[in-house]
This record gives sequence, C-alpha cells and structure tokens, in this order.
Amino acid sequence: MAVGLSSQFLESLLTPGRLALLWVLFVVVSFIVDIARLPRCPESLPRVGSGRGIIASVKNWVLYVSRYNDWIADGYEKYNKQGRAFVAPSSPSRPLEIVVPRSQTAWMLEQPDRVLSTKEAHRDSLFNDYQFGVDDQFPIRTIHKHLARNIVSLLPGIQEEVHAAIDDVFGTDTENWKTLNIWDSLIGIISRVTNRMLVGEPLCHNEEFLKNQVAFADAVVRNGLIMGLFPKVFHPFIGPLVTITNRRAWRKTYEIGKPIIEQRLRDLERKESSPDLQVPEDMLTWLIRQAKAEGAADELDPVMLSKRLLPVEFAAIHTTVLTAQNILLDLASSDPSLGYIDAIRKETSEVFKEEKGTWTKDGLASLHATDSAIKESMRFSYFARGLTHRKVIAPEGVTNPTEGWHAPEGSFLMLDLAGVHHDPETFPEPGKYDAFRFLKIREQLDPKNPEEAMKIKRLGMVTTSPEHLTFSHGRHACPGRFFVAHELKMILAYLLNNYDIKHIEKRPVPDWAGATVIPPIKATIEVKRRKAAESL
Repeated sequence: MAVGLSSQFLESLLTPGRLALLWVLFVVVSFIVDIARLPRCPESLPRVGSGRGIIASVKNWVLYVSRYNDWIADGYEKYNKQGRAFVAPSSPSRPLEIVVPRSQTAWMLEQPDRVLSTKEAHRDSLFNDYQFGVDDQFPIRTIHKHLARNIVSLLPGIQEEVHAAIDDVFGTDTENWKTLNIWDSLIGIISRVTNRMLVGEPLCHNEEFLKNQVAFADAVVRNGLIMGLFPKVFHPFIGPLVTITNRRAWRKTYEIGKPIIEQRLRDLERKESSPDLQVPEDMLTWLIRQAKAEGAADELDPVMLSKRLLPVEFAAIHTTVLTAQNILLDLASSDPSLGYIDAIRKETSEVFKEEKGTWTKDGLASLHATDSAIKESMRFSYFARGLTHRKVIAPEGVTNPTEGWHAPEGSFLMLDLAGVHHDPETFPEPGKYDAFRFLKIREQLDPKNPEEAMKIKRLGMVTTSPEHLTFSHGRHACPGRFFVAHELKMILAYLLNNYDIKHIEKRPVPDWAGATVIPPIKATIEVKRRKAAESL
C-alpha cells in the first residue's frame, strides 16, 4: 500500500511539464555556473556586444552565432585602431576574448609559452580532448624538424599529383564547357596532393581513405561549433556523443592505412641495418623517425601513428581548400580587362619552360605575380576573423605594460586578422581585390639596396608580419606554410595554363556562424580544357 502511494505521489509530482521545467532550470543553472567559473576580464577595458552582467552574457550567447563578426569589426574601429584592447563576447563554453591591437602584437607574441600558450588555446578552441584524442604537439615538432629539409625532394611528387588530380577532376574535354562545384573539386584535388606528402602512394590515391580523412576534418569543424554552444558542464556528455562521427571516420582510415603503416615500420627498422634501402620521405616516415629520436616507444604503435596524422590532415586540407577557393573566386570575378589571369598564365608558363618542365624551389620562388595574387586573396578574402590566439596559463596571469590591464589565468587573447587586413591605413582601397598589389610594391624597390631588399623579402606570402596574419605570426606561425605556398602555386599554374575559366559576374560570399566561416560550398565555375598548343 505504501509503495503504491509513493508511486502515485511521484507520478503526480513528475509530470511532463514539471520535468521540462526542471530541465530548463538545470540548463539555466549550468550557464550561470559557467559564467561564475570563467576568468574575469579587466574592468578597465571597453566591451562590444550587449554589455556586462549575467543577462548581457546570456543575450550575447544568443546573438553570438549571427553577430560575432560584426562585434569584432566594431571593436577594431572604435578601440584597436586607437591602440586599445577591448573585450568581445565568446561562445557559452569559452571565456570572453581580449582583442589586442596591432600596436601590441609584439608584446603578445613575445610572451613565453609558460605565460601565454598557443597549445592550450588550440586545445580549448578545437576541443582536442574530444575531437582528436591526442594533442597536436608531436606532429608539430615533426613538421618543424623534417618538412623544410625535405621540401625540395617532395616537389616532383607533388607536381605529379597536382597535374594528375586536376586532369581527373576538371577533365580533358577541349570542346565543351564543364560546370564544376568549386568546393568539391578542390577537396578532390587538395586531399590527394596533401596526402601525397603525408602518407605517400598508394594511400593518396585510395578514394575511401581520402573520403574519410575529409569526413573527419568536416566533423571537427561541425562538432567544434556544436560544442561551443553548450556550457562546459555538458561537455563530458555532449563531447563523446557528437564526436562519434570523428571516431567512425578515423577508424575507417586506420583500417585502410594499417598495412601501410606496419610495412613502413618494418622498412625503417630494416633501414637501420641496410642504409641503401629506399623508404618514402613523407609525414608517416618522419613521425616514426621523430618517435625513435625522442625514444618515445608508445608513438610507434600503428594506432597512435594513425591518430597523429589527424590534426595535420585537418589543418592541411580545409584551410588550403578555403584559400584555393577564394583565389579562384577572386580571380574569376575580377574585371577581365585587368588581365590578372593572363599575366599569371604568362609568368608561370615562361618559368615552367625555363625549369624544363619540372618545378624547383627557386622556380616557384620566382613567381612574383602569382605569389602576389595568392597573398592578396588571403588578405582580401579572409576565412577567419582571427587565427592568432593565446590562453593565459600562468597562475599569476599577465599584465599588459602599455595599458596596464591584467588578464587572469584562463583568459583568452587574440589578434583581429580581418580588421588589420582591411584597414585602409595599411592597405589603400582594402575592399578591392588587387591581384598585383604586392607585385607593384616589389617593382618599386631596389634589391641592391639592403634596406629595400629586406622589404622585398617581407612581401612574400610565406613571410608573416603584424599586417599579414593568415599564417599567424611569431614563433608559432604555421610550420606548413612553405609547403602550402608551393602547392597553391603549382595548382594555379597548371589550372590556368591548361583550362579556360569563364568570368563570374558576382562573387559568392561566405556566411558566418560565430567565429566560424561557412564557405559558399554551392559556388560553381565553368571550365574548358585548352588545346595542347596553349597548355603548360
């Protein structure tokens, strides 16, 4: 009888409406707890968004997805340009961001890693613990040590892959125009080319392997946006759930790649006693060498090696596709009378003939017009509001010497890439895509003058600066940017010399979801293979 009364009491108490109310209260309390745990930003700094306090914070979270880009742009004009930092709203799971002005770039980037951490900023921004299952520091060290010293030997294979991939995707019909989805086409090309460097043949030609590497990268972007909308108390539940797609994609790539990884491990073991044995020079080989050099036996497990490739696959594929899509859209939508495509075609064709049909590091470095067109697209068509972030990890926090504000442990600092790149005080007519903006500057300088020679050197797309932040800046600038530069130049050279591209009347523009760009993935382009006499 007592049990029956208890059941009736619970049924009357836990009605669907009351359960829904309890859930809403739990969510609200979770957000309040999240706010209470976040580090306090300096009160002396101005803010953009809806202001201060819990109500303002909730309002900012609601508006974050649609208004973030506008908030940062507003703060740049009002405060950064006057040399002041400002505080910007962030997603529910992250602290407010302190946007540091360009005039204080050196101070921010010169702070030691024990004070301002790039690693921890990336870890929090991408939710590494859930998305990758491993940190990105081991592959980053590997790239720093091995990529630059092997870049020359990689070029012939990269060239071969670029030419074959473009032929396969764009076709060889010289009579009829072909309409292609730009995003899908570039994913097909760049995933192959990137994996030629990462895992070599035959994996870079395995469509199932490539499809799942791309699926993993897609999942990282999508899941990062989803997790950012939940307070941290939800992450232990939401994280494993939404990243099922990550694990599924990785598992498929591992099953395909496992025999190759195991064979590579055996080959490198044999090479120690047989130095003449030829082993491919790619990221997989470098990871194994790095593990042996560091005495890290656990890094030599095939599962771990496969997972170590994931952060590099993510970083290398999507950002390069975004950049390449922007370049094609910027060139194809420019006034044809400006002659951008013709000039790039002429430069690359002439240098390629001088190279006798095989690209070299020096030959690619001499493509000044092509380099300028790519760098200008990076400036004009940004795909992230900011790419330079730091997290305060020093227990005592950090104090800004210029303005005197203090950021406690856990705070986030960032540089506004888009504001700098579109500042008319730095780049005249910043809202205009001028493919040869940097080439014109180069032509006005004297390479024999030591001071002007240094200015010329800084004009290249791989040279970062407080005004060129696409690859970030400072000692943590993108270590793979030299490979990306060679890759993009080869793609642009082969594409423009072997295909005609129809002019696009109106350039498609991206959308934004918070700090994440949503590229125009439905944008198309019309191409036709040029006849052999016109081709590269």
